[in-house]
Amino acid sequence: MSEEVVIEFEEQIMLLLVQAGAARSAALSALRLAREGQFAAAEQQLMAAKESVKGAHQQQTALISLDEGSGKLPVTLILVHAQDHLMNAMLVQDLAGEIIELYRRTAAGGTDA
Repeated sequence: MSEEVVIEFEEQIMLLLVQAGAARSAALSALRLAREGQFAAAEQQLMAAKESVKGAHQQQTALISLDEGSGKLPVTLILVHAQDHLMNAMLVQDLAGEIIELYRRTAAGGTDA
Protein backbone atom coordinates (compact mmCIF):
# COMPACT_ATOMS: atom_id res chain seq x y z
CA MET A 1 0.00 0.00 0.00
CA SER A 2 1.45 3.36 -1.01
CA GLU A 3 2.05 6.13 1.51
CA GLU A 4 -0.63 8.20 -0.22
CA VAL A 5 -3.21 5.44 0.25
CA VAL A 6 -2.18 5.00 3.91
CA ILE A 7 -2.70 8.72 4.56
CA GLU A 8 -6.11 8.66 2.84
CA PHE A 9 -7.02 5.55 4.85
CA GLU A 10 -6.07 7.22 8.15
CA GLU A 11 -7.94 10.42 7.25
CA GLN A 12 -11.07 8.41 6.43
CA ILE A 13 -10.84 6.59 9.77
CA MET A 14 -10.41 9.82 11.72
CA LEU A 15 -13.37 11.42 9.97
CA LEU A 16 -15.45 8.33 10.77
CA LEU A 17 -14.44 8.66 14.43
CA VAL A 18 -15.28 12.35 14.57
CA GLN A 19 -18.68 11.93 12.94
CA ALA A 20 -19.59 8.94 15.10
CA GLY A 21 -18.58 10.86 18.22
CA ALA A 22 -20.66 13.85 17.14
CA ALA A 23 -23.66 11.58 16.57
CA ARG A 24 -23.38 10.00 20.00
CA SER A 25 -22.98 13.39 21.69
CA ALA A 26 -25.99 14.84 19.88
CA ALA A 27 -28.16 11.83 20.79
CA LEU A 28 -27.19 12.08 24.45
CA SER A 29 -27.87 15.82 24.36
CA ALA A 30 -31.32 15.06 22.91
CA LEU A 31 -32.02 12.77 25.85
CA ARG A 32 -31.02 15.42 28.39
CA LEU A 33 -33.20 18.00 26.68
CA ALA A 34 -36.18 15.66 26.56
CA ARG A 35 -35.77 14.85 30.24
CA GLU A 36 -36.09 18.61 30.87
CA GLY A 37 -39.24 18.76 28.71
CA GLN A 38 -37.56 20.62 25.83
CA PHE A 39 -38.90 18.36 23.11
CA ALA A 40 -38.38 20.65 20.12
CA ALA A 41 -34.72 21.11 21.01
CA ALA A 42 -34.43 17.37 21.66
CA GLU A 43 -35.77 16.62 18.18
CA GLN A 44 -33.25 19.04 16.67
CA GLN A 45 -30.42 17.23 18.46
CA LEU A 46 -31.78 13.87 17.36
CA MET A 47 -31.83 15.11 13.75
CA ALA A 48 -28.22 16.29 14.16
CA ALA A 49 -27.33 12.81 15.43
CA LYS A 50 -28.98 11.25 12.37
CA GLU A 51 -27.03 13.54 10.03
CA SER A 52 -23.76 12.68 11.75
CA VAL A 53 -24.52 8.97 11.53
CA LYS A 54 -25.29 9.43 7.86
CA GLY A 55 -21.92 11.14 7.35
CA ALA A 56 -20.13 8.43 9.33
CA HIS A 57 -21.85 5.76 7.27
CA GLN A 58 -20.63 7.50 4.10
CA GLN A 59 -17.09 7.39 5.49
CA GLN A 60 -17.52 3.73 6.29
CA THR A 61 -18.66 3.12 2.69
CA ALA A 62 -15.62 5.01 1.40
CA LEU A 63 -13.36 2.78 3.49
CA ILE A 64 -15.07 -0.32 2.16
CA SER A 65 -14.58 0.91 -1.39
CA LEU A 66 -10.87 1.50 -0.71
CA ASP A 67 -10.60 -2.10 0.41
CA GLU A 68 -12.68 -3.39 -2.52
CA GLY A 69 -13.72 -6.37 -0.41
CA SER A 70 -10.36 -8.02 -0.91
CA GLY A 71 -8.48 -7.33 2.31
CA LYS A 72 -6.28 -4.65 0.76
CA LEU A 73 -6.47 -2.45 3.85
CA PRO A 74 -5.05 -3.50 7.20
CA VAL A 75 -7.47 -4.04 10.05
CA THR A 76 -5.86 -1.76 12.62
CA LEU A 77 -6.87 -1.08 16.19
CA ILE A 78 -7.94 2.46 15.22
CA LEU A 79 -10.19 1.07 12.46
CA VAL A 80 -11.82 -1.33 14.92
CA HIS A 81 -12.18 1.55 17.38
CA ALA A 82 -13.86 3.70 14.72
CA GLN A 83 -16.28 0.92 13.81
CA ASP A 84 -17.09 0.46 17.50
CA HIS A 85 -17.83 4.18 17.82
CA LEU A 86 -20.15 4.08 14.82
CA MET A 87 -22.09 1.09 16.10
CA ASN A 88 -22.42 2.67 19.56
CA ALA A 89 -23.57 5.96 18.04
CA MET A 90 -26.21 4.16 16.00
CA LEU A 91 -27.44 2.27 19.06
CA VAL A 92 -27.58 5.40 21.23
CA GLN A 93 -29.46 7.24 18.47
CA ASP A 94 -32.07 4.48 18.17
CA LEU A 95 -32.56 4.20 21.92
CA ALA A 96 -32.70 7.98 22.33
CA GLY A 97 -35.60 8.15 19.89
CA GLU A 98 -37.53 5.57 21.90
CA ILE A 99 -36.75 7.14 25.28
CA ILE A 100 -37.68 10.61 24.04
CA GLU A 101 -41.05 9.24 22.96
CA LEU A 102 -41.53 7.84 26.47
CA TYR A 103 -40.63 11.22 28.00
CA ARG A 104 -43.10 12.90 25.63
CA ARG A 105 -45.91 10.52 26.59
CA THR A 106 -45.16 10.89 30.29
CA ALA A 107 -45.17 14.69 30.01
CA ALA A 108 -48.52 14.54 28.23
CA GLY A 109 -49.95 12.40 31.02
CA GLY A 110 -50.20 9.35 28.81
CA THR A 111 -50.14 5.91 30.32
CA ASP A 112 -49.87 3.77 27.18
CA ALA A 113 -46.07 3.58 26.87
